[in-house]
Amino acid sequence: MMKLPRRLSRSQLFEQIVCKKVGHVGHPLWSHPFSSRVGFPDSRQNFTHTVTKNASDRVYAAYNVYKGKAGLSMKPCLPTFTKLESGSLVIDRRGSVMLSFFPAIGERKYDWTKKQLFALSPTEVGTLISLGPRDSCEFFHDPGMLSSTAGQVRKSLTIKAHADGNGYFISLNVVNNSQNTKDFLSVPFTAGEFSVMKTACSFALPHILGWDRLTQPNPGMGKDFQPNKVDREALSLEWER
Repeated sequence: MMKLPRRLSRSQLFEQIVCKKVGHVGHPLWSHPFSSRVGFPDSRQNFTHTVTKNASDRVYAAYNVYKGKAGLSMKPCLPTFTKLESGSLVIDRRGSVMLSFFPAIGERKYDWTKKQLFALSPTEVGTLISLGPRDSCEFFHDPGMLSSTAGQVRKSLTIKAHADGNGYFISLNVVNNSQNTKDFLSVPFTAGEFSVMKTACSFALPHILGWDRLTQPNPGMGKDFQPNKVDREALSLEWER
């Protein structure tokens, strides 16, 4: 009878001391620390309550690949919604999978301030998912297309399979004529790393389409739903830099 409180105390102490520190990454890439938390069957209820209570908090769960000359970070950017007078929700800003490239400045050191962004649309995500071990593809983005600023900034993302079919090169070329700059960043992916990327994109696709809201019992999110409250960092477009 006296051992149960002691075990609970140790569990709470473990969560407070270990779980809050185990995922902390002190790395130049991050402007904020990443924290992971370990869940236990007997603490699932408390963990669920914490997530619900702090649902507006930022969650850092990007997939990162670090290589010698550059690194790549991938994360989904969810769409934003507008609530109509009828109470229905419509997409106000479509979602994407954001790729962030950052150059290496030393051994295991990367300059996040010089990142370059490329937002994959749902169709581009589908193309990535469909790539075979020897396939390649290329995407072009021009924010000024069909306007007077066409061609001022051009971005091309190339995904090229290795000759032996055991991996890919993911490369971003950015030409900014208005600032007279050119940037080229390339990150080699192993077959396993690319498989993780494809699987993550497959999971994210319904969410960036907003289809996950169709399956939720209460898509309006209740009286506290704020459809126009946008996290600008998470949803920043590739052209805002």
